[in-house]
Amino acid sequence: MSNADSGSAPRAGARILNEAEVRGLIGPDEALAAVREAFSRMGRGETMLPPAMFIWVPEHEGEVHVKGAHVVGAANYAVKFASVFERNPEKGLATVTGMVLTFSAETGYLSGMLMDNGFLTDLRTGAAGALAADLLARQDVEQAAVIGAGIQGRYQLEALLGVRQPRRVRIFDVNGAAAEAYAAEMSEKTGLTVAVASSVQEALRGADVVVSTTPAPSPHTMLEWVEPGTHYTAMGSDNPHKQELDAGLLAAAGKLVVDSREMCAVNGELHHALDAGLMTIDDVHAELGEVAAGLKPGRTSDDEITVADLTGLGIQDTAVADYVMRRAIAAGVGRDLDGLL
Repeated sequence: MSNADSGSAPRAGARILNEAEVRGLIGPDEALAAVREAFSRMGRGETMLPPAMFIWVPEHEGEVHVKGAHVVGAANYAVKFASVFERNPEKGLATVTGMVLTFSAETGYLSGMLMDNGFLTDLRTGAAGALAADLLARQDVEQAAVIGAGIQGRYQLEALLGVRQPRRVRIFDVNGAAAEAYAAEMSEKTGLTVAVASSVQEALRGADVVVSTTPAPSPHTMLEWVEPGTHYTAMGSDNPHKQELDAGLLAAAGKLVVDSREMCAVNGELHHALDAGLMTIDDVHAELGEVAAGLKPGRTSDDEITVADLTGLGIQDTAVADYVMRRAIAAGVGRDLDGLL
C-alpha cells in the first residue's frame, strides 16, 4: 500500500474511471485483503479517521454519507460520497449512488475520480462483514442466515464465502417476493441451497453465522432467538435512528466487537445499549482492527455468542479506492484529466 508498491511517480493530474472500469479492477477477494490490512493498521494506530458527515435531504427522502480517511503507507487517501434516495425507483433510478475522490498522499493533488455509483461502498461493506466472520465465527459453519434481501445481502453472502463454507443459507426479508428472488439468484450463483425463512426467528434457528443488512428503525432480532455459538454481524445501523438488534443481545454477548467505539457509540447498535444503561463503553471487547492486528483475541470458545457492530468507516473506502487507483495506473485503465482540472 505504499508509493513504492504503486510503481508510479507522483502525479499532478487526475484519472477518471467509470463504474465498469472500477468493477473490472477489484473483486471480493481483493477487497477483503485491502480491508483486512486497513483494519489491522487501524488497530496499530496507523490511520487518520475523521468523523463521518451525514447530510439529510428530507423532502426527497435522501441521506448522504461523506466519509474519508488516510491509511499510513497508502499511495492515496480518499473521500467517499454515498447517497440513498428512497424515491429514486419511482424515477427509474437506483436507490444508491455515489463516487470516491482519491488524492495523492505524497502531494495532496487529486489523483482519481471513481464514478462507481456506490459499487465500492457495497464491496467494502461486504469485505468488513467477511473479516468479522473470519475473526469471530466458528471455523465449521453448517448454516448461515442473511436478514435483508437487498443488494448488500448479496454482497455479504458472496464475501462470506471467501472465509467460510456454509452448507446451507436461510434468507429473510419483510418483502417475501424479494426474499424469493434472492434465494433463486444466490442459489444459482453460489451453488448453495438458499431457502426462504418465514421470520427472523426461523432464519436464526440453527444458524452459525448471521448477517443483518436492514435499515430497521426498531429491533427485529431478539436475544432469546440467538443460539450459543452464533456469530452475528449487524451493519444496518449507520445512523442513530436505526436499530436491528435487541440491546440485550449486545449486553449478553460473550464478545462485542465494533468497527469504531466512537462511531458505534453514536450511530451503531452500541449506542442503543448505552442509552438503555445495559452497557458501558468499557464493556466493548475490542475494535475490529484490534482483533485483526492480533492485539486482542477473537472467538475463544465454540459456545460463546459473538456480535460485530459495523457502521462503516472511511478506512474501508480508502483501502479499496487506493487499490483501484494503483491497479488503474499500472494497467492504463481510465482517462487522464491532466490540463482539465
